[in-house]
Amino acid sequence: DVRNVLSEQQRQRHKIVLVPTMGNLHEGHLELVRKAKSLGTCSIVSIFVNPLQFSETEDIDIYPRTFREDQQKLIEEGVDYLFIPDDDEMYQGRSRSQTQVLVPDLSQILCGKSRPTHFQGVTTVVIKLINIIEPHIIVFGEKDFQQLILIKQMVSDLNIPVSVVSGYIVREQDGLALSSRNRYLSKQERTKAPALYETLCWVKSRLETGEMCYETIEEQASERLIKNTFKPDYLSIRDADTLSLPDTQTKDLVVIAAAYLGDARLIDNLRV
Repeated sequence: DVRNVLSEQQRQRHKIVLVPTMGNLHEGHLELVRKAKSLGTCSIVSIFVNPLQFSETEDIDIYPRTFREDQQKLIEEGVDYLFIPDDDEMYQGRSRSQTQVLVPDLSQILCGKSRPTHFQGVTTVVIKLINIIEPHIIVFGEKDFQQLILIKQMVSDLNIPVSVVSGYIVREQDGLALSSRNRYLSKQERTKAPALYETLCWVKSRLETGEMCYETIEEQASERLIKNTFKPDYLSIRDADTLSLPDTQTKDLVVIAAAYLGDARLIDNLRV
């Protein structure tokens, strides 16, 4: 059905731009939508809470679903189409047994260590959405930096004719990156949450002075998070293009981190 709807757009040579989401839209998502509208002549947003991204220990049923509010926000932004498939439509009721797409190495580091099946679910659903919608451009946020690099790698490896474009991180006034996970923070935790971004900024300042003892900086940064009641999953300095470990010749770096604050697992990153 969505192909039939978009076929006329294709015939008229409109540039179709897709923003994939899992709903519960906030200002960060809406900035991606605005970017999509600036890049093409036909914008489409998908909302699908993808079961393949959740492990058996993660409860997909508690993921916030705010369809009516999301729909209204997208109408106000002037989005052309909203695609909202269900599990049966996407996976024919056999999500765990269907063909899946894996990007090796990249999917097993950083977030992939603690969520070993997560990125395989991401790449599988993204390639399905690309095949269904056939966009010219697909837009992802930089907050999920590993996901962004992973999708770029998949598109390159599989010769998929789509351009991957990124949108910048939208933050609260105190620096906290906007995320659906922020709703899990208590009032007290919310006051401590900006320490994650502050720590990334501290690392950036150290790197900009020319320091290259990356492991020491990472250890000290993790200690700063622990003092602010975070439980770090990882904090790592990486090559911003490949997420590989940098050497003394690497010029473009990213400081990337994931840490628990109470029940909320927050992620953030900062380019250097």
